[in-house]
This record gives sequence, structure tokens and C-alpha cells, in this order.
Amino acid sequence: MTKAFIFDLDGVIVDTARYHYLAWSRLAKELNIPFNERDNERLKGVSRNQSLDILLSLQGRSATAAEKERMATRKNQWFVEYINSMDRSEIFPGVEELLKTLKRKGMHLALASSSKNAPQVVNTLGIADLFDVIVDGSMVENAKPDPEIFLLTAKKLNIAPALCVVVEDAAAGIAAAIAAGMKCIGVGSPQLLGAANLVVTATGDIKADVMNTL
Repeated sequence: MTKAFIFDLDGVIVDTARYHYLAWSRLAKELNIPFNERDNERLKGVSRNQSLDILLSLQGRSATAAEKERMATRKNQWFVEYINSMDRSEIFPGVEELLKTLKRKGMHLALASSSKNAPQVVNTLGIADLFDVIVDGSMVENAKPDPEIFLLTAKKLNIAPALCVVVEDAAAGIAAAIAAGMKCIGVGSPQLLGAANLVVTATGDIKADVMNTL
């Protein structure tokens, strides 16, 4: 019996990817590193520090730990500036209604995002109170596909992993959910997310009684 739904943030509830892209592009321009949307695809679903390493590798650059920290901090400051301008209209269609319906059905809800800015994003959007637990990248050591973030979320919910359903849009997230022993719903392409128990085109397409069909 399903007792909890664990949602990723970016690409599932809202699209902050474009703001990440703008911030990384701004840093790349400052460093004189050519950077485009194809390069940006490599940064999705990985940590900020890993993303910085990928960016630097585009031109075989190296940097000290202190230099990397300054770069990552600058990028994050720009990203925060962008997301501070977000509003409720940017939540994907049907998502807020889905969250509220699941809660009415007695489901526990959690947010599990690799982004350290996840709490700020959902606060800005006005939906933080819909989640019983919020776990972000600052609370774990290992990024997806490691299952750490989902196992920690289940622990905070005090619900067994087998009773949790993860909603994810990235292959790494699906792999993490499976490794955690959870059922999962993929949002996006069946070709990329075929390992999930169910794949939907958009989060808003998920029916509130989906727990009965997984």
C-alpha cells in the first residue's frame, strides 16, 4: 500500500532549468568558455560542484578548490536572483491540484531535490506547506543515481521505502528510486525513463488514484 509520494522539483513541479542555464551561461561567458544548450544537458541532475567541473572541462581548465568555491558561489547568487522573480504561474499545469488531492487522500508528500535552493523555490511559489518533508542537496553527500536522498526522505517521513512512490524526470532519479526500493513514475520520454513503473508526459497527467495501478 502506498503511503507517500516523493517529488523531484526541477522538471517535475516547475522548470528552473532555464534559470540554471542562464546562470551557468553567465559564468561561462565570464570565463571565456563557449557554452550552449547541448553542453547544459550534461549538467542536469548533477551537483553544483560536479556541474562546475564539467563546465571547466569543456576547455580543459583546472582551478583550485578556493577558486571553484568562488565560481560556484557566484553562479548560485545569479541563480537565486533569477528564481526570486518566479511566481505561482510557473508551477506546471495540474501539479498543485495533484498535490492537494493526494493530501486529501491521506498521502504523505515530500520534496527531494538535488538543488540546495529547493526550499527557497517552493517558498517563493507558495507551496512549501503542501510538503511534510523537504530534503535538498545540502542534506546529502551523494548525488543521484545514489539512493541516499530518497532513503533519507523516507526516514524523515518515517515510512518504509517500499511504501513510497517517487516522481522524477531524469534517468538518474529513476535509477536512484529503484535503488532505494521504491516505485517510481517518470515524467517525460518513455525511451529515457522506461525503467520507471509508469511514464507520463507531464506531472499533471498523473491521476490521484495512481497508487492503485502501480
